[in-house]
Amino acid sequence: MDRLKLSRIDEDLESSEVASLCFLCRDVLARKRLEGINNARDLFLRLEENGLLENNSFLFELLQTIRRTDLLNLLESDSSPPEEADANPILSDYRVMLYRVDQDITRENLSMMKFLLSSQLGKRQMEMCNTALDVFAEMEKTGSLSPTSLHEVHAAVKQFDQQLALTIQRYIDNRVNTILSQVSNTSQPVDVSISETQSNYEGMNICSDAEPNTKPSSPDDHTEYYALIHKPRGLCVVINNEDFLGTQMKNRKGTQEDEKALCSLFSRLGFTMLVHNNLTAGAMKQELQKLGARNFVNDDALVVCVLSHGEMECVFGTDEQRVNITDLTRPFTSEGAPTLAGKPKLFFIQACQGTRYQGGSLPHPSLPGQEEGVPQSPLEEDAGPIKGETVPWEADFLLGMATVPQCKSFRSTTTGSIYIQEVCTQLKKSAESSANDDILTVLTRVNREVSKGKYLNSKQMPQPKYTLTKKLVLKYV
Repeated sequence: MDRLKLSRIDEDLESSEVASLCFLCRDVLARKRLEGINNARDLFLRLEENGLLENNSFLFELLQTIRRTDLLNLLESDSSPPEEADANPILSDYRVMLYRVDQDITRENLSMMKFLLSSQLGKRQMEMCNTALDVFAEMEKTGSLSPTSLHEVHAAVKQFDQQLALTIQRYIDNRVNTILSQVSNTSQPVDVSISETQSNYEGMNICSDAEPNTKPSSPDDHTEYYALIHKPRGLCVVINNEDFLGTQMKNRKGTQEDEKALCSLFSRLGFTMLVHNNLTAGAMKQELQKLGARNFVNDDALVVCVLSHGEMECVFGTDEQRVNITDLTRPFTSEGAPTLAGKPKLFFIQACQGTRYQGGSLPHPSLPGQEEGVPQSPLEEDAGPIKGETVPWEADFLLGMATVPQCKSFRSTTTGSIYIQEVCTQLKKSAESSANDDILTVLTRVNREVSKGKYLNSKQMPQPKYTLTKKLVLKYV
C-alpha cells in the first residue's frame, strides 16, 4: 500500500485514536506485537508484515469504526486491486462492541466501572487503566473477559448505565442467535459457551420462527422482570416512630405490630432487615443519606418502610419536625446511589396525608367512639394538615402510600395499621402462590381489601405511585 498515504493518515490520527486502533487489532495481531506502539506508522508496519494491508479493506474498516471518515478519501483513490471478499480480515463484532462502550462511557462511570471490577484485576493494574479499553485489555490478559465471557463486564455496566448494558446485551443476543442458527442448519455439534448464555437464557423457552412462542414471560425474562438473583436480595429498612417527644402528636400504639409483620415477611423474602426506632427528623435524614452512600452492587432491590405520623407531602420525626417524602427517596436516585440504578426501590409509607375523612358518612367533631361514657375505639389516625403532592419521578421507584392525598389513614392500637397489615397479608399470599403476580397486582388487591372496610365511620383508600420499568415478583427465598 502507498506509504505516503499511510504517513498522511498517521499525521492526522491522535494518540487516543491510535490506542483504539491497537485495541481493535488485538484479534489479528499478537499482543506482544502491539506492545510499545505509540503511533500509527508502527501499527501499519505490523499490519503490513502480517499481510493485512495488501488492499484497503481492513484499514478502511478500522478508520470507519473509529469514525474517521475524513481519512477514507485517501484510501478510495488507491488503485490496488481488491482481493476476494472472504479473504479480507474483518473486525470482530465483539471488539467493535467493546470499542463502542469505551466511546460512550463517561469519566464518572469509568471510575464506577473500575471500582466495580476491581476484584478482577490487581490494584496496581487498575490504577494504570486510563480508559475503558485499558480495563478490557487487562481483563483479557487475566482471562476474565472474552467473546464468550462477558458476564462480569455486563453486570458492572448494568449498575450505572442501562443503555451501555443494552449494547453488550445485544452482542450476546446476536451471538447466541448465530449459534442457534448454526445448530438448526447442521447436524454437527456446536460449542455453546455456558459462561455467555447461562445468565441470560437459562430456563428461557426458545422456539423457531415456524413455531410461535405462546409461553408467557416469566421472572427469568430480564427484559420484563427485575432480576432477583442475590442472596440476600438486599436491605429492608424499617423506620418505626412510636414515641413522640412533643405535645402535639400522640404516641403511636400498635405500630410495633407493623414492625414485627414487616420483619417477618421481608426476612422470608430474602431481605436483610435494618430497623430504626424513634428517630427525629434530622436522624431520619441522616440515616437515609448514610444508606444512600452504600455500595448496592450485590443487592437486587431496596425496601424502605416508614411508620409515623404524617401530613400532605411529608412524615414526622419524633421531634414533630417534618421530613419531606422527597427527602426519603432522593438519596436513592440513580444520581445519589448509582449502584441502585435499574433496580427496584420500594417505599411503604404508613402515615396520614391530610386531615380529611374519606368517603362514607362524615364524622362528628368528636370522633365516633370517643364520646364520654362510650368505650374508646382501638383505631387511631396518623394525621396532620394539608399540603401539595410529591411523587418520586426517578425511574424504578414505587411509593406505596397508606392513603390518598389530603386524607387520614388508620391504625389499630392492638393489631397495627390497616394498610401495613394488609400489605403484609397480600405479599405473603403472593409469595406462597404458584402464580407470578407482580407487586402492582398485589397492591391492587391491597387497595381493594382496605377500601372495603369502615374505620371510625370513614373509609381508607391506599395509593401506589410508581415509576417502575419492569415487573417485580417477590417470592420466599
